[in-house]
Amino acid sequence: MPFNWIDIAAIVLFLICWIGYTMFAKRKAKTTNCLARVLHQHRVHWMYELMTHDIRVSEASLLANLERNIAFFASTSMLIIAGTLTLFAQIDKLEVVIASLPFAIDAPHLAIQLKLAALSFIFVLAFFHFTWSMRQYGFLNVMIGAAPIDLEGTNDNLKKYARQMAVVQDQAAHAYNYGLRAYYFSLAVLCWMFHPLLFMLATLVVVYTLYIREFKSKSVRAITAGQELLWQERRQKENAANVVKVGQ
Repeated sequence: MPFNWIDIAAIVLFLICWIGYTMFAKRKAKTTNCLARVLHQHRVHWMYELMTHDIRVSEASLLANLERNIAFFASTSMLIIAGTLTLFAQIDKLEVVIASLPFAIDAPHLAIQLKLAALSFIFVLAFFHFTWSMRQYGFLNVMIGAAPIDLEGTNDNLKKYARQMAVVQDQAAHAYNYGLRAYYFSLAVLCWMFHPLLFMLATLVVVYTLYIREFKSKSVRAITAGQELLWQERRQKENAANVVKVGQ
């Protein structure tokens, strides 16, 4: 058997942490302010404002910038996959390098191949997430191109349409986020090359880092405060528009 009981325990912990954190973050975002929740609200505001613009060059530029970031990670994933697959032809040299480290444990030939296969699979998964994100941003561009102009921002149907655009953008952002998480967890798998205990420690560090950044960071607090200010501003605009309607 290529793996001992420590390796198996590390694999189980890794899967529990990755799948468990994904489910936890998705459920927690429904009731707690976090990056996913507050950025969704900002996207709703963005799409509301977009409907009132007759010239949408700035929105196109912002979306193009987001797509460039995703394209960078997608192309990088392909390069990493190619590099990882190349290592399959250099297993003997890789064994020598790993064995030269004082804290690394000896691993059989098959174990190293399986670890490389796991690493390759993670980056393939990341690639699929990034490319799906890019496609969804393309869908959003089509929706923006089809969106009519509502200078007053009072058309209820177009408000609903703006919310649907925000949903598409939100799904694109989720796919991008899943791809980034794959990158984070790939670092933990990389530590598995040297020692399963280091793999376990790295997995826990990754989960802790993700939780702090997505739920407890200063950025989350600042974006949450900004979201509340935007809602106040929108309510004031809607109240002013209602007063004008009543006056007419």
